[in-house]
Amino acid sequence: MSQAISLAQRGLYTTRPNPRVGCVLVKDGNIIAEGWHQKAGNPHAEKIALIAAGEQARGSTAYVSLEPCCHYGRTPPCSKALIEAGVARVVAAMRDPNPQVQGKGLAQLAEAGILVTCGVLETEAIKLNPGFIKRMTTGLPWVRCKLAMSLDGRTAPASGERQIITGEAARKDVQFFRARSDAIITGIGTILADDPALTVRLSSSELKLEPAYQPLQPLRIILDTNLRTPITAQILQPIANTLILHSSNNLNLISNLEAAGVKLQFIPKFGNTVSIKKALQFLATQEINEVLIEAGHILAGAAIEDGVVDELIIYLAPQLMGDAALGLVHLPSTNNGCAPLRLNIKDIYAIDKDWRITAHLI
Repeated sequence: MSQAISLAQRGLYTTRPNPRVGCVLVKDGNIIAEGWHQKAGNPHAEKIALIAAGEQARGSTAYVSLEPCCHYGRTPPCSKALIEAGVARVVAAMRDPNPQVQGKGLAQLAEAGILVTCGVLETEAIKLNPGFIKRMTTGLPWVRCKLAMSLDGRTAPASGERQIITGEAARKDVQFFRARSDAIITGIGTILADDPALTVRLSSSELKLEPAYQPLQPLRIILDTNLRTPITAQILQPIANTLILHSSNNLNLISNLEAAGVKLQFIPKFGNTVSIKKALQFLATQEINEVLIEAGHILAGAAIEDGVVDELIIYLAPQLMGDAALGLVHLPSTNNGCAPLRLNIKDIYAIDKDWRITAHLI
């Protein structure tokens, strides 16, 4: 199963919106074939392994990192393929949370006389697909929020002027998080202040992709309540798709942006701004699994306070900026005397002269 999970990780940057899945076929104590899902619309991991094994698949054991699907989607069901191939046993790391499956694939295999086991290395398998699992079980994507700060918790001068805090290695590390994300969210404040492109700038070789695959560009999303995004903004350039989520009824602004080829979606307000939770619920309906928030301290703080952030990725730079500089996030509740938000630090990792802290909200 460990090998199946390792194979699934090879699809980290290419399978969206599908889950990352690996499969290993074993017979007489030997691996006879392997497969991993490479891209939505392409054969699933089980099918690739079965084709590679041919007649040897009969009587074998299939180790799969996710329960075999049992419904027709972009490809035929894997449960049927395993039955027809004569596989004797199927070991799945976890059940598929997709309501169309949820144990039905394993049940079909058992009804066909195949010995079924589930729950082997389940914790490791869950880590492969946090976004897919969360979307299927809650109707929301998995949300990471990327932040960068000095040792004294500051992000920019009090003037708000953009300032690069971390080194080149840390900035490149962010690119890997972009590459695995289905979408990147930023706010209109960041667009007006920094004019970012928010694209993946890593090569296929840097992502260790198969030669036939190019890096997928995530959907770039602007939360722009009143449609202030300039037509000339870099984020609107066609290197990747962009979507503006807004709460405006100004037909002139809407028609001007649409005439320029910009895609828009109305999202109700929460207070004076686009509702972040409503925005994420909409994105889940568009099969968005993993979201990366790259924004200023206001939007980042609002997302954290709304309880929609699952994971913080904080880059810590070895410098001091002083108490006049802007803080990491704006959290009105803590400023009003409420208890601080508690974090569970999952990992601290050195990246050249900087540090990356991964934390989950408790």
